[in-house]
Amino acid sequence: MFLSNLRERFANCHSSAWRFEAQPTYTMPGEQDELELWRAGKPMPEGFNSAWHERVSGYVERGVSMGRVRVVRRPLTEYLRHQFEWAIPGNIKAGEDIRVLDLTELDLDLPSQDFWLFDDEIVVDLNFNPDGTMINREQLENPDLSKYRKWRDTALAHAVPFHEFNAGT
Repeated sequence: MFLSNLRERFANCHSSAWRFEAQPTYTMPGEQDELELWRAGKPMPEGFNSAWHERVSGYVERGVSMGRVRVVRRPLTEYLRHQFEWAIPGNIKAGEDIRVLDLTELDLDLPSQDFWLFDDEIVVDLNFNPDGTMINREQLENPDLSKYRKWRDTALAHAVPFHEFNAGT
C-alpha cells in the first residue's frame, strides 16, 4: 500500500520508530536551498530543520524511541558531509539515537533499500531513484518481520554512535 503521509505512521506509533538509511545522496526539494548555503560556506540558518526537531521531541516526550543507522561508504558524498555538519547534530539534540555504519570495508547482509520499522511490526519501504529522488513510500502489508528485524539488529551491531564516527577521510 502506497503511503502518502508518513506522519500517520508516527502519529500512531506507540514505542519505537527506527530507520535504515542506505542512500549516499537524497535529492529532496526542501533541502536544496540549505545545501546551497552549506556549499557556499554560509552559516546554518536560524531554525534549521526545526519542524523535524519539534516532531522528534514530541515523539520522545510521549515515550517513542527514535533511532536510525546511517550507512556510509568512503569517500563521503557531499550530501553526507552536509548532513553530518548541519542536520544530524540537531536531530540528536532533539532526541534521535543516530548511529553510523561504515560499509567501505565491510560486507554485511544488509539491503540497499531504506525503510522505517515502527513498533517493531510495521514496515514502510522508502523507494528512491539512483539520483536520490524519492519514488514513493510503501507500507508493506505482510512483511517478513524477521528479515527487517535482522537487518536492524545487524546494522546496530556494527554501527557506532554518531559522536564516535570519524568522518575524516
